[in-house]
Amino acid sequence: MKIKKIHIAIFTMILIGSMFMNACRPVRSFYNTPKAWSSTNKIKSPLPSYDPAKKTVFVIADAKLTEMFDMLAPFYLFNATEKANVYIVAKDKTPILIKRDLFVMPQLSFKEVDSMKLPADVIVIPALSIRDEHQDTVLISFIKKHFTATTKMLTICDGASTGAATGLYDGKPITAHASDFDAIKSHFDKPLWVQNVTVTKSGNLFSTAGVSNAVEGSLLVMEELFDSATARKVAAGIHYPYAETRLQHQSIALNGSNKFAVVKKILFRNNRDIGILLTNGINELTMATILDTYNRSFPASFRTYILHDSVIVTKHGLSIIYTGKNDIKGLDEIHFATPGSLSAEDAVFFKDIKTVSYDKKQDEYLFNICLKRIENQYGHSFERFVRISLDYN
Repeated sequence: MKIKKIHIAIFTMILIGSMFMNACRPVRSFYNTPKAWSSTNKIKSPLPSYDPAKKTVFVIADAKLTEMFDMLAPFYLFNATEKANVYIVAKDKTPILIKRDLFVMPQLSFKEVDSMKLPADVIVIPALSIRDEHQDTVLISFIKKHFTATTKMLTICDGASTGAATGLYDGKPITAHASDFDAIKSHFDKPLWVQNVTVTKSGNLFSTAGVSNAVEGSLLVMEELFDSATARKVAAGIHYPYAETRLQHQSIALNGSNKFAVVKKILFRNNRDIGILLTNGINELTMATILDTYNRSFPASFRTYILHDSVIVTKHGLSIIYTGKNDIKGLDEIHFATPGSLSAEDAVFFKDIKTVSYDKKQDEYLFNICLKRIENQYGHSFERFVRISLDYN
């Protein structure tokens, strides 16, 4: 048993070391590599409606892998304004990998955007599968083609690498996840790389620090695209914990102490098998917050469940596709992200599992709720690791 624990400790140290090179990516993907969509089944996706009286927001996606919170937080927040057409757009209609066995269907392909002659009032670039200068030329060309003198661009987290590759940030301030900052910066020497801010701004060019700061970036762009009242209303709706959009930030990179906290947690704590039930109408921000936070907590496993079907439709019309199995063997706790949606049949399915429910009446920012629970379970040092991996400082 002692030798086994030593082997686990060594493996974990190597794993965390790998994470230092890409902290924006959820931890689990380093030792349980998810696979991009490979099915030959064609998933049909109707063209979404378009209201010419509203602003239009493109959230760029990459089918190989798109960081979940980077993509879904802006998607939800701009939809919450009720003043924007918000679309997940990708090179083609291949489902977008966000977690093992879990995919988001893009709403529009680049060709469909062009055929519909849609203008881009905002272009959001999440962290995509490529984080250096070897970018997808089709994707880069699409961004540059649709960026005009009036378009606002927002890079999220390590999406700064794609933004920098367009050349549009040359000589302009840009930032990225604190733990990946130096690595990304080493590939692009023309932007002005800055830290210790949640959001940078230069004219119509914006960028955010790590994962969690997608919220600040979206709110700041909203203030300019619409007005401060709209941004405040959206912020209140998610119980954002600051009266104004917070710009101050501590750019803290993961270090050896954080590695040790993870090793200690894995070796000496009760590591749980966790699940989350995804249902029709689920709030995209709630889903992404829970998944992205607990993904970084090194659970024994973190499974998703879609019962009765393989596809659900989120609150604002995204199709979420699940390709895994609904096996609850060994499951310790199940998270219900949509209160009131659990049927009697679902309750029987999970009857012997500890439940964690997120009440609609909860008046606290969801990141804080998740992090407090993780601290209660695993201690302050480990909660600190999860917080830094989210760049929530």
